[in-house]
Amino acid sequence: MSKLRAIEIKAFVPARDYDASRRFYADMGFEERSNFDGVAYFALGECSFLLQRFYEQAHADNFMMHLLVDDADAWHRRLVEQDIVGRYREHNVRMTAPADRPWRMRDFHLIDPSGVLWHIAHNIG
Repeated sequence: MSKLRAIEIKAFVPARDYDASRRFYADMGFEERSNFDGVAYFALGECSFLLQRFYEQAHADNFMMHLLVDDADAWHRRLVEQDIVGRYREHNVRMTAPADRPWRMRDFHLIDPSGVLWHIAHNIG
C-alpha cells in the first residue's frame, strides 16, 4: 500500500470588500500571485491562502488564521510603522500589542477588513 502524501493546505479567507482586502494583504507583505474569478492567491514564503470574494458576517466574525513567524515583535513593528490600522480605519482594522501566552507563544492579534482574526506568533522558551 502506498503512503498518502499531502502537498499543501490553504484556507479560503472571506472578503467583505474584495479590493480593499487585496490591498490590505499586499500591504501586510503577502504577494498576490494570481487573481481569477473572485479568488486571489496570496503567498509569503511557504505560507499561502486564497482570498475569496465571499462574505457572510457570521462566518467572517468566527474565522481565524494563525501565522507562525520567526519574530512576532518585528512583524508588529512593521505593521505599526506602516500605520496599517490607520490606513484601513474605515474597514475597522484593529491590532493588539504582542504578549507572551501560557502556551509558550508570543503573539498579537490583527483583525482584517472583513473581521477575520489573525494570530501572528512566534514560539518562546
